[in-house]
Amino acid sequence: MRESQMPQVVAAFYKFVRLSDWVELRDPLLSCCSDQGVKGTILLAEEGINGTIAGSRTAIDTVLAFLRADPRLADLESKESCTELPSFDRIKVKLKKEIVTLGLSAVDPSRQVGTYVSPHDWNALISDPDVTVIDVRNQFEVGIGSFDRAIDPCTKSFRQFPDYVRSHLASNQHKKVAMFCTGGIRCEKASAFMLSEGFEEVYHLQGGILKYLEEVPDEQSLWRGECFVFDHRVAVIQGVTEGSFEIRRDCGHPISEADQTTDPSKTPCPHCDRRVSPSLG
Repeated sequence: MRESQMPQVVAAFYKFVRLSDWVELRDPLLSCCSDQGVKGTILLAEEGINGTIAGSRTAIDTVLAFLRADPRLADLESKESCTELPSFDRIKVKLKKEIVTLGLSAVDPSRQVGTYVSPHDWNALISDPDVTVIDVRNQFEVGIGSFDRAIDPCTKSFRQFPDYVRSHLASNQHKKVAMFCTGGIRCEKASAFMLSEGFEEVYHLQGGILKYLEEVPDEQSLWRGECFVFDHRVAVIQGVTEGSFEIRRDCGHPISEADQTTDPSKTPCPHCDRRVSPSLG
């Protein structure tokens, strides 16, 4: 049984923007988060900022106000949900080469990016048979839930996405491409990559799956399953409320409610085919 606590706000945010002083930004940001008791992970790189944090309403507002006080981040948007679960164990502000790792330094979403599609316009786009719909998340995430008609590139990391595109897609055949990911950051960078590869009509879900689950009513939703999130909630469902998945302790993969009832010493993990000794539970 998970331990509950006072309701927390979970805020996810990112922005691709040139931060020439990204190294110097780390310590003041870390101090602000620590002073407010905010926990989570924030990545800083020369290309921008990416983070998910949790704390009280006042604490989250304080940290977001601190970030938005920088003119370069004045329009920083966040996707928020509430939980009674402790979402993170600590606060980490990390310096990285990229805020989401594609491994191609020439791809710059701050200069070139695909067309944003609002959650309320997304259903019409992906229902068009002429549109190729691609889930740019990793394979284990896709296995938990995805949109109707979405292609699973079967990648284990975002770095593999360029190879998938070059091997399976062609700009003269796939005229319209629509992509989505958890919060929007991966598909935004993927759209910049695809434009650089000659694809002309590239669309991506603004705010990602999380914004779609927040804004689109359940009866209108084309989402199937749950959405993996990178905190202790593991997965969320329509309305951005906690789902049913847990993390398997031996291998770290998310497992469904049905798999949680099986004996891990006798049943292999459905993701890695690994059995765990009874002592690990």
